[in-house]
Amino acid sequence: MRPTAINGSEPRDASPKHFARQLLVVAENRVELLMVEVQEERERLLRAILLALGVAVFGFLAGAALTVALVVMLWSLSPIAVLLTLTLLYSAVAILLYRHFTILQRSWETLPATIDQLRKDRACLENYLA
Repeated sequence: MRPTAINGSEPRDASPKHFARQLLVVAENRVELLMVEVQEERERLLRAILLALGVAVFGFLAGAALTVALVVMLWSLSPIAVLLTLTLLYSAVAILLYRHFTILQRSWETLPATIDQLRKDRACLENYLA
């Protein structure tokens, strides 16, 4: 139900022009929020990629050094057994990391604040127009 003025006419701020201006202001605010969130997501993604790259490089170097040390140390016992054991160990770790990666991908939310705010705006607009 729309408010009415004392003389029975609609109040000035319930006019279509005022409503359109308010709608444009809300849309502008939402676009600004979207731009801020896109910038934050881009920075977060870049930071995550650089960190993952650093972890991968130094993890590889540590694994290579450990592999060489173990192979040299246990070569006299059974070189094939040492290499197969290390292969199985590295494969198990790779599978575990892949599983964690897929879980992370499934739970990733893009622009959650913008989507939430747009849902609230839609509900408010539906209540106003009803």
